[in-house]
Amino acid sequence: MTGWIVLGVLVLIMAVLTIYVIVVYNGLVALKNNIERNWSNIDVLLKQRFDELPKLIKVCEGYMQHEQKTLEAVIKARSMVNQARSDEQKMQAQNMLTDTLKSLFMVVERYPELKADKGFQQLSYRITELEDQIADRREFLNESVNIYNIRIEQFPDVIIARLFNFMHRTLWQIEPEHRQDVKVEFQHT
Repeated sequence: MTGWIVLGVLVLIMAVLTIYVIVVYNGLVALKNNIERNWSNIDVLLKQRFDELPKLIKVCEGYMQHEQKTLEAVIKARSMVNQARSDEQKMQAQNMLTDTLKSLFMVVERYPELKADKGFQQLSYRITELEDQIADRREFLNESVNIYNIRIEQFPDVIIARLFNFMHRTLWQIEPEHRQDVKVEFQHT
């Protein structure tokens, strides 16, 4: 009789432990897939921006003969995006592309006839709109990555995470030089 009680308790403990492992594992899988979904949502917007850039460059080329460096930087950054494979390479390439677009829009300020061009206005509005949406999606991605990383590091979930090889994920970060304060100087006239 005592043997049956001990066996019953062991079976009950094993059942509870198995259910717990299944629940934690499924929770981690859901978090991991949420990160993938958020990456995919960003990819859709990045692809749209990527497809709009040749049109923007084409419009700018006619007006900006003296700004070849800026246009070449955008083209080079776009090419880097196309070649990026890992998540970190994609993040770095996208950050570089965002920077070159900012430079391009700053240079455009010197070309009032380009700013007045309807095609340029539509494309720049579309790209700015995409940049805003990308920034929003990056926040969602980082929130998902943060929740996931916390879960795989918390006890006792860390045991299951290591057992099933759930790996730490990288947050989307900006380049360190972009964290510095911008120096603003006013010229006296």
